[in-house]
Amino acid sequence: MTERVLVVDDSSFQRTVVRDALEGSFDVVGEAENGAEAVELFEAYEPDAVSMDVVMPEMTGIEATRNIKDRWPDAVVVMCTSVDQQEKMMEAVKAGADGYVTKPVDPDELVPELKSNLD
Repeated sequence: MTERVLVVDDSSFQRTVVRDALEGSFDVVGEAENGAEAVELFEAYEPDAVSMDVVMPEMTGIEATRNIKDRWPDAVVVMCTSVDQQEKMMEAVKAGADGYVTKPVDPDELVPELKSNLD
């Protein structure tokens, strides 16, 4: 069975890059452009994993991760972040993030990171 993934990023270009990187290895069940939408779509689709941007309007990726992990502790959340956001990554880990990759997203990093956390 193919694992189901939700893609979350406020940039439509980045969502396309991540979706394209994941298709073929995962079933991309939805895309969200902010953390609030990510929580709603997670509840609707209950994917196995989430590719989550950190900095977004309305609700940050860190807040969305905390919300998702509080309600679905087994959910896998992998953060996608800029290299210069080390402090934010520490916050994301405290919120329950399972891993991270840096932008620009490299499919050879993202797919194995998600897969290793789903095993």
